[in-house]
Amino acid sequence: MDERAPPLDRETSAALRPADHKTELRLWLRLLTCATLIESGIRKRLRETFDVTLPRFDLMAQLDKTTGGLTLGELSQRMMVSNGNVTSIVEALVGQGLVDRRPSPQDRRAQVVSLTAEGRRFFRQMAAAHEVWIAETFAGLTPGESEQLMALLGKAKLSARSTFGEGSRP
Repeated sequence: MDERAPPLDRETSAALRPADHKTELRLWLRLLTCATLIESGIRKRLRETFDVTLPRFDLMAQLDKTTGGLTLGELSQRMMVSNGNVTSIVEALVGQGLVDRRPSPQDRRAQVVSLTAEGRRFFRQMAAAHEVWIAETFAGLTPGESEQLMALLGKAKLSARSTFGEGSRP
């Protein structure tokens, strides 16, 4: 056995013994493998190119969609993470001068977070690079294949929602 061989991912393990795995399980593993590969690549490129984490990028993406800012609670809901996680990300971005935090005019106990001008400029630079990275990721597919994959994944999403309910919405 070659000691230098990389460990097999779950999908490859299932493919080596397809009789042991139903098609649906193999499909789930393929989707999971693809998502993990893409996410890992994006995390690495964000870190290497911009010295930023994916959660910071995601938070800034949420703020870029709004002009008035969002409360910590709204950010937490949109990102599907705890308020504590959002607070620590915001603290780091405030320290970098990329986001602003101010009391909410409706509820002085709540904090409204928004991008600074520098934060918006920096995020848009990252977003442009991110868009190129995603395009490179799917460059091996023809436009027709991309449309077909989108349609099939749309059906899979509807099936998942009917199985797990609307509360599991991303």
